Amino acid sequence: MTAVPRPYIASLPPRPLLRRQFDVLVLGGGIAGLTAAIAAARRWHVGLLTKASLNDTTTFLAQGGIAAALGESDSPDLHFEDTVNAGAGLCDPEAVRVLVNEGPDRVRELIEICPRFDRQNGEIVLGREGAHSVRRVAHAGGDATGREVSSALSEAARVGSRVQLYEDEFAIDLLTIDGRCIGALSLNLADGEYTLNLAMVTILATGGAGQVYARTTNPEVATGDGVAMAYRAGAAIRDLEFVQFHPTGLAVGDSPTPLITEALRGEGALLRNAAGERFMPAVDPKAELASRDVVVRAMNAEMAREGSTHVYLDATGLDADMLVRRFPRVTALLAEHELDLSRDLIPVAPVAHYFIGGVVTDVWGRTTVPGLYAAGEVASTGVHGANRLASNSLLEGLVFGDRVVRHLDRYIGRLGEDVRRLQFELPAQSDQPQQRSDIAAVRRRVTELMSDKVGWVRGDEGLLGALEELRATNSSLRLGAAGPPEFELLNILTLATQITKCALLREESRGVHVRDDYPVRDDYHWQRHITLRLPEPQAARRP
Repeated sequence: MTAVPRPYIASLPPRPLLRRQFDVLVLGGGIAGLTAAIAAARRWHVGLLTKASLNDTTTFLAQGGIAAALGESDSPDLHFEDTVNAGAGLCDPEAVRVLVNEGPDRVRELIEICPRFDRQNGEIVLGREGAHSVRRVAHAGGDATGREVSSALSEAARVGSRVQLYEDEFAIDLLTIDGRCIGALSLNLADGEYTLNLAMVTILATGGAGQVYARTTNPEVATGDGVAMAYRAGAAIRDLEFVQFHPTGLAVGDSPTPLITEALRGEGALLRNAAGERFMPAVDPKAELASRDVVVRAMNAEMAREGSTHVYLDATGLDADMLVRRFPRVTALLAEHELDLSRDLIPVAPVAHYFIGGVVTDVWGRTTVPGLYAAGEVASTGVHGANRLASNSLLEGLVFGDRVVRHLDRYIGRLGEDVRRLQFELPAQSDQPQQRSDIAAVRRRVTELMSDKVGWVRGDEGLLGALEELRATNSSLRLGAAGPPEFELLNILTLATQITKCALLREESRGVHVRDDYPVRDDYHWQRHITLRLPEPQAARRP
């Protein structure tokens, strides 16, 4: 077997590579990765690598809840309709059917593992969020759903399964032989050791890419590593222009930007401009509970008219005790900024939140690279279209993390050879440049550029300027001996460049992709996806 000369960003380290062998390798410790790892470990030897701790994921930070047709007034058909309507013409109907039909059973199974879902008189309490036609969002610990779910799954992985967990293990590159994925190269952030993690199947569950932007709700680890790795390995990626900006990021302080959950608007909180006037009723019949893309556009128009950087979320008309009980995390967060939901208007502005695009998969999580699966935010399953319906994200990780494992029987059962006997050689390190770029400064410049010119409203001039600057930055970059900051920067540059290219190509406004020079949705020309894939072997090492 021969190694395909893909553009790996890692080079041969000075010390010998360590080696681990698994049947199934899972990259990522959020809901998709943990779900897949726990299920796969019932039968196979499974290793799970996560870049930081299991608490440092976007799953852990999730506030709203998990959407599923659990209520008597709800049904999978109604959930399907709401999801497709929010997706602005680009949802894959087959994938959405899988999500809404299998979702209720997966959530009930999760509730058995995580007993802290909120109940009233023994029944699961269901909340309502934007663009949902009924109450269908199950939540735990008030607004701490992600924390409760992540903690429960982490405990199940540590104690109740045979999963081998490796925290603080940065997956740098996917390894491919003759076009097939055979695992990943990782760097231990504690001791600096590099390891070849070989596996018959690799499941990519690395989450999103919010750190491509200067202001995001995502944790610092969300640098788009999974999508960038898959792209370098030859996988198809698509829909990168669709970056969802959450309407209500707290407009004070720095990034990571605290999120003010959409569930507050589900309970009756209102959006007001600087004059104290509501503006959403004139925009959409659902007012504050319109889909996120509609709310963001309306907020942008209001801020532009007023020359302001934010609008206000008003929960002062709601019961103060209910606010504390239902939203304990938001209450505590606002108290740190001397703000009170029951007393103050809360300044909010759109903030980078969810990466809709990703690695192309089918409904079983298979990517275009044999041996590589993907689930969760890193994947492009087609369930979100051009705009994700609120609280469908945790559900996607749960449903498709499970489906990946159900498909492994077919793949592992017919694999013709044992990958553990394969040999792999990394490229040698090149000569180090005399001058080294200031990595932190370059990263700040790139993320600020993306927020300024490729944010929630885009235009031809800004996108062209951003693409030119990104290319110049990439050409002038001098890395020296590469480590985690350099690897993250290269992944951010890869995603930033491809997001900008796709945003420039899509000459319309659809869902979360808003262009002020093409303000109208154009189904005739653009009811289709933009898919990218590296041509077969090339020597380039950067985006």
